[in-house]
Amino acid sequence: MGKIAKTPEPPYYAVIFSSQRTEGDKGYGKMSEKMVELASQQKGFLGIESARDNELGITVSYWESLEAIRNWKEHSVHKLAQDKGKTEWYQSYSLRVCKVERQSFFEI
Repeated sequence: MGKIAKTPEPPYYAVIFSSQRTEGDKGYGKMSEKMVELASQQKGFLGIESARDNELGITVSYWESLEAIRNWKEHSVHKLAQDKGKTEWYQSYSLRVCKVERQSFFEI
């Protein structure tokens, strides 16, 4: 990822996923790439930003609507990744859904 997502004018929605990983990859890296690729093909997807250090990962995905978020949550391959996250990849995580009402950008 590594770039700031270019989102449209608000309102739209953000899903903030914060996580603490377990030790070892266990297929996480490959699945993470697949999830970004698959999410970007979903109706209503607007963009994604992600950062991780040794202790905490934060991924923010942007969506046109709550319906688009629900559809992504229920996607069959995404559900497999969610299950694997609970059993193998995460010590803990939080998920927050927010409505974006205002934004500003700065770039040199």
